[in-house]
Amino acid sequence: MLFERIESAGLAQHSYLIGDQQTAVVIDPRRDGEVYVELAAQAGMRIEAVLETHRHEDFIVGSVPLAAHTNAEIWHADAQLPYQYGQAVTPGQIWHVGRLTLEALHTPGHTEGSMSYLLREPSGAPWAVFTGDALFAGEVGRVDFLGMARAPELAGMLYDAIFEKLLPLGDGVLICPAHGAGSACGSAIGDRTWTTVGLERALNTRLQLPSREAFIEAVARQLPKPPYFERVERINLTGPEPSLTVPPQPLLAAKAFAAADAEAFVLDTRPELAFSAQHIAGAQFVGVDRLSMLGGWFLPIDEPLLIVAEDADAPGVVRQLARLGYDCISGLLAGAMTAWHTAGYPSVSLPEIGVRNVVRSLEAGDALWLLDVRSAQEFTAGHVAGAHNIPLQQLTGRRDEVPGNKQVVAICGTGARAMIGASALQRHGWPNMSVMLGGLTAWSSAGLPLAQ
Repeated sequence: MLFERIESAGLAQHSYLIGDQQTAVVIDPRRDGEVYVELAAQAGMRIEAVLETHRHEDFIVGSVPLAAHTNAEIWHADAQLPYQYGQAVTPGQIWHVGRLTLEALHTPGHTEGSMSYLLREPSGAPWAVFTGDALFAGEVGRVDFLGMARAPELAGMLYDAIFEKLLPLGDGVLICPAHGAGSACGSAIGDRTWTTVGLERALNTRLQLPSREAFIEAVARQLPKPPYFERVERINLTGPEPSLTVPPQPLLAAKAFAAADAEAFVLDTRPELAFSAQHIAGAQFVGVDRLSMLGGWFLPIDEPLLIVAEDADAPGVVRQLARLGYDCISGLLAGAMTAWHTAGYPSVSLPEIGVRNVVRSLEAGDALWLLDVRSAQEFTAGHVAGAHNIPLQQLTGRRDEVPGNKQVVAICGTGARAMIGASALQRHGWPNMSVMLGGLTAWSSAGLPLAQ
């Protein structure tokens, strides 16, 4: 018997491989699907079906390339949408996986046609339910993707699905969602590695609300939506091309300079301190460990990307971009900034300022404009007195609120998110950007006070 959860690091996306005897099924596969084939082969199993819980928004689903490799059947939810591949799931449909069975449960709300899949063990007892974006650890799915006019209706559907179909399965049944903590598909997904119906019944605050009406009021909210989601939604109706599995051809500095000069968008994923010291003018910093989660807020959808990365990180960078649907890569700077500098090309810096220097500047009356890019909840819990809060995901649309004639110091928890925001502002012409080194963690470690 085979039961594997495959996690896509950074993206907080979960897919599942279920198998018994010689038959296996994959649920919500990612685009680079070699892992499913390898795990199934190691267990002596053949992947015969690929199931999707809903039309995904945040990553490119890998059903089409995986089916092309394995000859598996594809079954998609959201039958009301114009899919160009696979077959539509019907509620109550059953798949036999060796001695196991999977049953489709219609659990609308996140999307109109969302499906959960109930896994029963050989005895027929419920074992696990794959909930897609209907129910997470500590959270429920967002309902705003079809617009706020329909959000209350969809929130009501979601309430009914959870309370009438999922919770009655029994407290011991595993909940296996499509996402973990940090995903943009839920506002506050918990970091419980595994959860159950009983744990969610007891601990999920959304399920503690006193009525259906209170649930609808709490859940029918507009949440931030990364710009790349709309493109992913379109691709996930047609099926993607196979993903890139190796980095693009490295470009020597001269060709990279020509690409940058031709207005290729420069993405720099090197460590924060390295970017701060020197980078190509106009480059957007997104550290490799935050690329999947935050890159989609700042990277253009259809422009060629020139990547500046540490050599060891390059394959992972390309893989993460492919999962988000970014395939237009003009090249990778060979030798990173060392090669760029030895070729004599210009670069710029983005200074980091220690917390003591920030304090001294404030005490001296310097006109610092403190930009806190953390979430509103983080800001409310504690911030530097006088700081202005613009959450990182809102910065592109609100950058005109940031003065261009003052020294702007960007702040976050440790400095990484602040560097992303500061580089975005620098790229759009803000001349006096800097980042508070170590962020609020360093501020607190220095024993400095926080306002609330």
